[in-house]
Amino acid sequence: MFPILSLLIWLPIVAGALVMLLGRDRHPNAVRWSSLAAAVISAAPIVPLVRGFRTTVADLQFVERFRWIDSFDASWHVGIDGISLWLVALTGVTTIVVVLASWRAVTTRMSSYFGSFLVLSGLMQGVFTAQDGMLFFVFFEATLLPLYLLIGVYGRANRTRAAVKFFFFSLTGSLMMLVSMLYLYMQTQSFDIARWQALHLPLAVQVMLFAGFLAAFSVKVPMWPVHTWLPEVHLDGPTGAAVMLGMLKLGGYGLLRFNLPLLPDASHFLAPLMVVLSLVAVIYASLVALVQTDLRKLLAYSAVAHMGLVTLGLFLFSEMGTDGAVMQMISYGIVSGAMLLCTGMLYERTGSASIDAYGGVASTMPRFAAFAMLFSMANVGMPGTSGFVGEFLVLMGAIKANFWIGALASLTLVLSAAYTLWMYKRVIFGRVGNARVALLRDLSRREFALLCAMAVMVLGIGVDPKPLTDGIDATAIQVVHDIESHRLPAGDPGSAEMAGRRHGDATGHAAVTVNGARPHA
Repeated sequence: MFPILSLLIWLPIVAGALVMLLGRDRHPNAVRWSSLAAAVISAAPIVPLVRGFRTTVADLQFVERFRWIDSFDASWHVGIDGISLWLVALTGVTTIVVVLASWRAVTTRMSSYFGSFLVLSGLMQGVFTAQDGMLFFVFFEATLLPLYLLIGVYGRANRTRAAVKFFFFSLTGSLMMLVSMLYLYMQTQSFDIARWQALHLPLAVQVMLFAGFLAAFSVKVPMWPVHTWLPEVHLDGPTGAAVMLGMLKLGGYGLLRFNLPLLPDASHFLAPLMVVLSLVAVIYASLVALVQTDLRKLLAYSAVAHMGLVTLGLFLFSEMGTDGAVMQMISYGIVSGAMLLCTGMLYERTGSASIDAYGGVASTMPRFAAFAMLFSMANVGMPGTSGFVGEFLVLMGAIKANFWIGALASLTLVLSAAYTLWMYKRVIFGRVGNARVALLRDLSRREFALLCAMAVMVLGIGVDPKPLTDGIDATAIQVVHDIESHRLPAGDPGSAEMAGRRHGDATGHAAVTVNGARPHA
């Protein structure tokens, strides 16, 4: 089979290295156009992937496997399923978006900037396709380097603090994940994730391993209370880095790929905790967003709130919840990226992201105001936009599991409408706020084309989500089935305890789930 996934990974990495070799800024247009060409060519393999993907099967497709490190039984093992397919596609689209969005925003050390994003794109593709634990860890950790450089070099006033905080939050969590991976390796003498999934571990061991993986993935979601790095990156990092982090959901993918299938008993045992943390994120982050005076920080807390729905959907253990979580990762990735782009366009023109610095933008930038309205409605979750699809599935799954959990999660509809519409009113409507706003120029052709493309994705997914859900369904069903069917073997320490807790026993003990009954499968 043609190694299409290897091509998808290595094309942007090699292209990024070549762009960096262009060196100085004496030929800015050459750097820009070569970066755009590299991003488009790197995304080209996504077309045959989507066309050739079979939506009716849950098995890995386009699999490539070659021996890598024999002594550790580590392999170059990559493949995609219905979940990783769309995240791979989103990565390719995001790279093109970032290059276009940074076309005029970056004027110094351009080759390093664009080259770093191309390398980051290839590493992200590696994360979403890796089926070997060692390979996954290498790609997952390697993404820190270009992100750290992009934030620390191309950010704003407090960029060094933002970069260091992001790096150490991520590194600490990753080291704990590595400990969990090494334990699994000691049990199997292999880094093959499929062999890890076949293990039957006691509950206490699973809980410890779950904590190790959660430490890494919760930072990247980001979950409350380890979300504090995100507002600083939005505030002081470059717009391109914020867009990349906003559109690509490594944390949610990691929970779905490792915590749930590898550690099903711990996932059930800790589901109440995960649900509580998710609800806290939804409500707390939304309330904090309501009092923000900076557009970038408001969007950061909005991201924390919306990603709380992702973790909630994952730990409902239902097909609807899992579908909704994946759709929320994809659709909100697009919506948050679009809103960050709009904020970046305003910042480029005025040098300020303060809400108080605007007012009456619709009078001078009517086309911009129309796009901002669409993306704001998607952020609220209006039907017909991509933001509605994932939220609806997660909330319906939550209500089916437990009405009160669904009711609390539904507060996101009210709170997101409150802070989003309040922000839009203060920035876009009303009288022209000051002389700077009066002199604003509307969208350029490049910016108009970029926001048009984002609008098409937002409306396309909102009006017809079936192509995405068809690809996700088979894998989501398999994930839920595996979690429900994976039981501790009889006689294993803790198996009787878990059997009694999860299914109820002769004494009438209830199952340990989010609603006191067996989760919907």
